[in-house]
Amino acid sequence: MDTFLETERLVLRRFTAADADLLIELDSDPAVMRFLSGGEPTAPEDVRKRDLPSILAGYEKWGGRLGVFAAYERNGGAFIGWFLLRPESEGPLDEAELGYRLRQAAWGKGYATEGSRALLAKAFTEFGLRMVWAETMSVNRSSRHVMEKLDMTLRQSVPVPDDMRMVEGSELGGVRYEITGEQWERRRPGAE
Repeated sequence: MDTFLETERLVLRRFTAADADLLIELDSDPAVMRFLSGGEPTAPEDVRKRDLPSILAGYEKWGGRLGVFAAYERNGGAFIGWFLLRPESEGPLDEAELGYRLRQAAWGKGYATEGSRALLAKAFTEFGLRMVWAETMSVNRSSRHVMEKLDMTLRQSVPVPDDMRMVEGSELGGVRYEITGEQWERRRPGAE
């Protein structure tokens, strides 16, 4: 396994061309897709021809340092989903989006916080990013709670993309949280 990052309970690695079935299975769960597509699964062909090639191209674009990473439990090796840390396609390279999509079996175990916290540390100490941001729907309390536990600051409301208008709660819009490297340094455990 080509390990990108390890935490106490997680191993993150780069996806490979052989991983389409993992993504298809993840995106086929209506609960996982609730705040993304209203519970509609991603078509397997879209995963194979659009999503996975885009993920793999991201490693090339950002030198393997940034992108979308498969997440596994260290104990037992179960695939639990993915985490991402990557710039917007046309955005500044010193800013990156933080995100995750986890299987239901991994919910409520603190994995989203643990993996995201490790990615923030890598972003600011190893990659020298200036700022990391994350967006979710206003009604997605679970993801908002993770962002708050990461000491990210609610910055603004954001519109919901047109392709998400059918999602329950989309009329309330979305929210954007941010944290700068300077804020992270001041807030991390042991900082003075």
